[in-house]
Amino acid sequence: MANTALADPDAGLTQAQLAARYGLRVAGERPSLADYSRRLWHYRHFIAAYANAKLVASYSNARLGQLWQVLTPLTNAAVYFLIFGIVLEQNSIPNFIAYLCTGLFIFNFTQTAAQNGTQAISGNLGLIRALHFPRACLPLAITVTQFQQLLGSLVVLLAIVLVTGEPITLAWLILVPAVLLQTIFNAGLTMAVARMGAKVSDLRQVMPFVMRAWMYGSGVLYSVVLFEKSLPGWATKLVEFNPMLVYIELARVALLEEAPVLNSSLPQLWLVATGWAIVMGVGGYLYFWRGEQEYGRG
Repeated sequence: MANTALADPDAGLTQAQLAARYGLRVAGERPSLADYSRRLWHYRHFIAAYANAKLVASYSNARLGQLWQVLTPLTNAAVYFLIFGIVLEQNSIPNFIAYLCTGLFIFNFTQTAAQNGTQAISGNLGLIRALHFPRACLPLAITVTQFQQLLGSLVVLLAIVLVTGEPITLAWLILVPAVLLQTIFNAGLTMAVARMGAKVSDLRQVMPFVMRAWMYGSGVLYSVVLFEKSLPGWATKLVEFNPMLVYIELARVALLEEAPVLNSSLPQLWLVATGWAIVMGVGGYLYFWRGEQEYGRG
């Protein structure tokens, strides 16, 4: 018996002890945050390529192709202008067409990213189970795809702004950091809903209702001044911290000379916009990373 014990140095060790002795690790184990971030950076080219492929594939069966990424928000703007601009006579707002289109295009950037993010994991289980890569690549690719679509939409938006009589000013430059902050916010939001969507499959069905309520609360279709007239002071203060309202307000301040805005000062808008980008960007990333080992497991 003694000779047998000496011949087998692993005798009596538990599975955990054996794994530690031979340097074995659990398959799919969550790496440290620093290691995960380094690996994600190494996959940046994969994220870009995957985003481009998704963008092309999304319009491959449509006769007009990628033109729909511009036609879709334009069609929505035409419908809402008919209802709010003509039927409900919101024309008291200076340049209501540009005001409406700015709100719709900016909000659509976040709306589409969040809705698609709910399926970032559940809609790519085959890829997740076949290849080993940081799963955050998938929601980030969705953000990149929507950012590319936004760039095309912004070209159309700038044309609308010019055609409707707005001048080109240095304030247009405000749009660049505002969109970048919104992109960081969207990345965090997309990662957060991606993890939630991996756990709760019904989130995809609920998200359109959530986004619709968010749109009505963000002053997309009507003057944000109505909030100050209709809500008590404390409620108005809460509305001023609505991230989508803030990003839309910054875009309108940049493009429109006489856009009605809340009483928030421009520095306050920037402070809230930056705060939301940091909180959601970092928080969404950490929340997604903590669930890394769960993705793709039956």
